[in-house]
Amino acid sequence: MQSHTQEMAALAEAARNGQTRFNLYAGIHKAMRAMLADTLHRIGRTDPDNPDEVADTAQAVAQMLAFCHSHVQHENTFVHTALESRCAGVTQTVAHDHTGHLHHIAELGRLAASLAEASTQERAASLQSLYLLFALFVADNLAHMHVEETALNNALWASHTDAEILAIHDALVATIPFEETLWTMRWMLPHLHAGERLAVLQGMKAGGAPAEAIQAVLEAARPHLNEREWAQLLRGLGQAPVPGLVAV
Repeated sequence: MQSHTQEMAALAEAARNGQTRFNLYAGIHKAMRAMLADTLHRIGRTDPDNPDEVADTAQAVAQMLAFCHSHVQHENTFVHTALESRCAGVTQTVAHDHTGHLHHIAELGRLAASLAEASTQERAASLQSLYLLFALFVADNLAHMHVEETALNNALWASHTDAEILAIHDALVATIPFEETLWTMRWMLPHLHAGERLAVLQGMKAGGAPAEAIQAVLEAARPHLNEREWAQLLRGLGQAPVPGLVAV
């Protein structure tokens, strides 16, 4: 995809809720909260007597952990570097959290790998161990994201203009492969409100994203939107609602 400046500026406008500044964290954190909760629930309901289900869960956990690892690196490289250049020391607590998250990710990865190889007799205990540790990981991340969306976001606003924050965002997303972007959008779009969701797609179009990329994002999100949400999104994009969908 090309530059996301227009996309994220539109998203910020739609998501203001009384704010007057661009929020770097809001959209991706909605996606991450949904990812984390879904993965935790998936571990908890996995049938230890079904080897295919266990294998699928182990793979889903590994994918989630890979995303979390990438997210930490993105924030360290782009957001923290920018903040430290103007507010030395402001990221210290959050950076310490990130170090802990990377250790947590590694341990969870080992548990997920051992689950995939566990015998029939070992699976129930392996799932329970993974479930409990992943629940702590979710709790840590929820608290951590709150600090980022309050203390660090306020520091960004105090030290950078919106144009500068958008430039940080664009530099970050330029390093993300399309497949990772697509997976992120699968989680982000369904968990934004209608105005934010539409703004993302409109921003992609305004930013020059290829039609096939926009279509891929729509197809990734479609199974996770209800009929009303899907019809509203199509109308906002100037497309005819799909027959049979609920009118809004």
